Amino acid sequence: MVDTGTPALNRSREGRAATQSGYLMLFIWLLLLAVALWAGITNGNADVMVVWKWAVVVLSAVAGFLILCGFYLINPNEAAAIQLFGAYKGTDREEGLRWVLPWYTRKKIAVRANNVISDKIKVNDLRGNPIEMAAQVVWRVTDTAQALFDVDDYKEFVMAQIEAAVRSIGSRYPYDDIEHQEITLRGNHDEVGVELRKALIERLDVAGITVDECGLTHLAYAPEIAGAMLRRQQAEAVVAARAKLVEGAVSMVEMALQQLSEKQVVELDDERKAAMVSNLMVVLCGERDTQPIVNTGSLY
Repeated sequence: MVDTGTPALNRSREGRAATQSGYLMLFIWLLLLAVALWAGITNGNADVMVVWKWAVVVLSAVAGFLILCGFYLINPNEAAAIQLFGAYKGTDREEGLRWVLPWYTRKKIAVRANNVISDKIKVNDLRGNPIEMAAQVVWRVTDTAQALFDVDDYKEFVMAQIEAAVRSIGSRYPYDDIEHQEITLRGNHDEVGVELRKALIERLDVAGITVDECGLTHLAYAPEIAGAMLRRQQAEAVVAARAKLVEGAVSMVEMALQQLSEKQVVELDDERKAAMVSNLMVVLCGERDTQPIVNTGSLY
């Protein structure tokens, strides 16, 4: 049977390396140095050279050199991946002076938090409008083996995935919605930030990287449509304001007619009710102050 499926990625997993404190090995190295000096000095001052003392000097020098080659330092928020002839043997996260057998290689990697602000990229939102977006992301390495061995360059991988995630989120939501009936990029920063962080965590999991926080730092219409979209927003705002104004005016006219009827202040036929409604709507919806005409005669 032929397997046509895509093979699963053989992911590396971080493990603890078999290393030890460098201070103990430093003490041993100092002892070897003292023994070599004693053997060399006593043999040099003696009338007859003793062969085994020269052997002690040589062996101490060789052992001391091998010990010196095994020392390395780990700073705070730093780790060292240990390899033997290319094979991963674990990660050392202990701070300070460390030591491992000299034929093991050490590859250091920072595990501190990194803050990245992406470049501005042009994206088409849900409605097809070109917009500019940029994001700020705080990320850190959680699995050193995956970061070093499962991707070519984990820092470049992070930048590429940030751009891909920003494009994906930008095309998933509209830039703005005047009716506030759906999630938008401009009006729902928290929801969009949560969605962006979730997308980045999924994308960066293959590299052993997690995202602590993220959010949009730049969001604007592309320059070629910025002017047109601004006029559109202004028009939509004017229409919305007019609709609200008319709704309030109708309620006030209805209330005025109802109270006049209930308190029997004046009885109006349908024609005069229509005239009164027209006048009240002009007064309530007009942009300029009205100048009333005072009727000093009869009501009719």
